[in-house]
Amino acid sequence: MFDRLLVLPAPGTETFFLWGPRQAGKSTLLKQLYPDGVWVDLLKADEFRRYATRPELLRQELEASGPDPSRQVVIDEVQKVPALLDEVHWLIENRGLRFALCGSSARKVRRGAANLLGGRAIRYEMRGLTAGEIGDGFDLDRALNHGYLPRIYESARPRQLLDAYIADYLREEVAAEGLVRNLPAFSDFLDAAALSDGDPVNYSNIARECGVSGPTVKSYFDILTDTLLAHRLPRWQRRAKRRLAGAPKLYFGDVGVVNRLARRGELERGSDSYGKAFENWVFHELSAFVSYRDLDERLAYWRLPSKIEVDFIIGDMRLAIEAKATARITSKHLKGLRTLAEEHPDARKTVVCLEPRPRRTDDGIDILPTTEFAHRLWQGDLA
Repeated sequence: MFDRLLVLPAPGTETFFLWGPRQAGKSTLLKQLYPDGVWVDLLKADEFRRYATRPELLRQELEASGPDPSRQVVIDEVQKVPALLDEVHWLIENRGLRFALCGSSARKVRRGAANLLGGRAIRYEMRGLTAGEIGDGFDLDRALNHGYLPRIYESARPRQLLDAYIADYLREEVAAEGLVRNLPAFSDFLDAAALSDGDPVNYSNIARECGVSGPTVKSYFDILTDTLLAHRLPRWQRRAKRRLAGAPKLYFGDVGVVNRLARRGELERGSDSYGKAFENWVFHELSAFVSYRDLDERLAYWRLPSKIEVDFIIGDMRLAIEAKATARITSKHLKGLRTLAEEHPDARKTVVCLEPRPRRTDDGIDILPTTEFAHRLWQGDLA
């Protein structure tokens, strides 16, 4: 059991949506936090059928049990029956109840013009396991090969579980919810998108590889982000002395999924695939930190037309981070940060790498091993 770092409201105090990819641990966390809550699980076939045909049953059943505003009402997989949200709205306004509305995708809810409660519900997003949650037992090589989903991270047979996870995503998240008409084309798209994990998105190239149109590929990328299988990383926007360039990058939310889709096999240190997976992990930690700590700052990347770039920027050039899966950082690894420093001398500059001990260069760049990076990040000493 892991102590998750996402902080949710106390029972009976707030209504909120909790979104996150399948198997991230949403239901487990809610059961820990709200052991006395009223639970509606729409993954159960009988409950799904009852509420899908008669959503008013939710209101009637809660009325019959005597509404208790101090208890949290949890609706798991709420996107499966969007009509329930009208009943939720009424119960909030007329009975003062508070709901935890949990799901893997808001896409079906939005597409059906369902009631999103008009600003009455806070939005939270749950990610896979972070190094801060795993603690002293964190194993970087395991995380990069198994991924961040709790069950798969701990498993001795991650390959089989990852294959099942991908198949379930296609069958239950995409096909069952009617998100695409051509499932084989979308499956081919997933493979192509995985190969570009961490790179600027090139819609035209992927469209050619998959034999579909550019607009179709763009809609497929929207499905990835709406179902939280992936996240976009925009380029840093503020105008500086040089004109910045670059399309948004895409990072899958779980590197184990990327490994299987891209057919990487076992990742070994020193390989290009290990380096790509390492960058995905740094993004995962940073994006989870920004989200969980509710920072009013955006995560981005910085790139010049000359293709000199820095992997991650937090906020208005407050912190610049490079991810380098090497045990020896040299001047060539620092080129991007030093170029950035010419225009943004006040930015704090850090390299996350595989060196054994932290150090600082003469021009003020922090070189941090992975464990030190994770410790400083989640202690709040880095960002």
